Parts: sequence; C-alpha cells; structure tokens
Amino acid sequence: MATVILVRHGRTTANATGVLAGRTAGVLLDETGRDQAAATGERLATVPLVGVVSSPLERCRETAQRIIDRQPGTVATPVEDDLSECDYGDWQGRTLKELAKEKLWSVVQTQPSAVTFPNGEAMATMQARSVAAIRRLDAAFEAEHGPNAVWVAVSHGDIIKSILADALGMHLDLFQRLNVGPASVSIVHYGGSRPTVYATNTDAGDLSWLRANAPAADAAVGGGAGHPAPATTAPDASRA
Repeated sequence: MATVILVRHGRTTANATGVLAGRTAGVLLDETGRDQAAATGERLATVPLVGVVSSPLERCRETAQRIIDRQPGTVATPVEDDLSECDYGDWQGRTLKELAKEKLWSVVQTQPSAVTFPNGEAMATMQARSVAAIRRLDAAFEAEHGPNAVWVAVSHGDIIKSILADALGMHLDLFQRLNVGPASVSIVHYGGSRPTVYATNTDAGDLSWLRANAPAADAAVGGGAGHPAPATTAPDASRA
C-alpha cells in the first residue's frame, strides 16, 4: 500500500486561548501556527507527494497550502469531509478549563469509546469514519500511483490520535495515551498484513528516505538496518 503522512494543523487562535473550536467556522492559524505549518512544509519538501488531502476546516486548509507551496510539482489537493474535526456538539466553543468541570470530562479521559458529546458525535463514530477515509484514500492513491506513493492527510488532534490508535492496534479507550502536537508529522504504512507506524508526533528530522522505496511488507526480525542516512552537501572548497 501507499504511505500516509498525518499532519495536524498548526496552532490556532482557539488553541492559544484554550477554547475547544470544534467545527466553528473562521478559526485560523495564529502567527505561531503559520510558522509551524511553513516549517512542516519545508520538512516535507524533500518528499514528492502524490496528494495533500485536507479536512474542510480553514485551519487545516491553511496548513495544507503551506505544504503544497513547497512541493516542486502539481499534487492532488482534495478536501475530505470525513477528516473533519469531531462534532463536539454543545461543548464546541467553550473553554477547556470550563469543560474540565463537566462529569463527561473524566469519561473522555478514561473511556472515550463510551462518549457521545451532547448534541454531537460519538467518539467511536469519529474514529470509524476517519479510519475508513484514510484507508479508502490510501488504496486510491496506491491504485493510481503505485506502492511507492506518499501522500499527506491534514487533520485534527483527536482525529489523528484515533487513526494512530487503530494502526497501533490500540483500543480507543487508550488513545489518550497518544499526543499529537500542532503541525506534527506521523507516518503510517498500510501493508498487506498489518499497518506499520513509522513515526508519531514528530516536528523535526529528515524524511527524504520516504522517496526511495516503499516500506517492506514484512517486519524486519531483530529490527533491521534502518533508513539510509540523509544526504549531506559537500563543503565549499572556496570557503575552506
């Protein structure tokens, strides 16, 4: 299968003020978030991407654009509704400090599979639709571009955590053990026998190894030899 790079949107005005934005329209990246998204775009510039798929919300589309801007060629840029933020219902727009006083808060922390947000979405439904979307898109990109295809999905913290939990074989009730920071990069390869998680929540590091070959179908017993070292630029003799 192809390889998907999961990118959370950069920091927003709501993140910075501790507000649960949810699906509120008009929530944009703040200055820090724009810098984070640009840095992620620069980091991914070494990887020829066949597609950059985004949640429909503005903060994700802003982040996706900064990734697209650093790609040398034309890439597919669809918007995928099933990668949109969880529908937090009546919780949307309230501060995290206030929400932490709600009885449901402790259930969100310890048993998210049992949570349905008031007038909103069940967290189990959130995971099911986002995982299904990622697997569907991954299969489509491989069918069109082959097993070496690498693509990006730009989405939200809880969405990406739920996708990673599924790939890791973790029950949804354990997904709060994962952390996914603003503009972070996580990498999943959906092989024929199982998903392989190559990275979670990274904000630095060379990714050029992704352009060489598709990850192996089978796990390397003993751990394998790892990825090739990043290419280095020879020193300029005139400055020696």
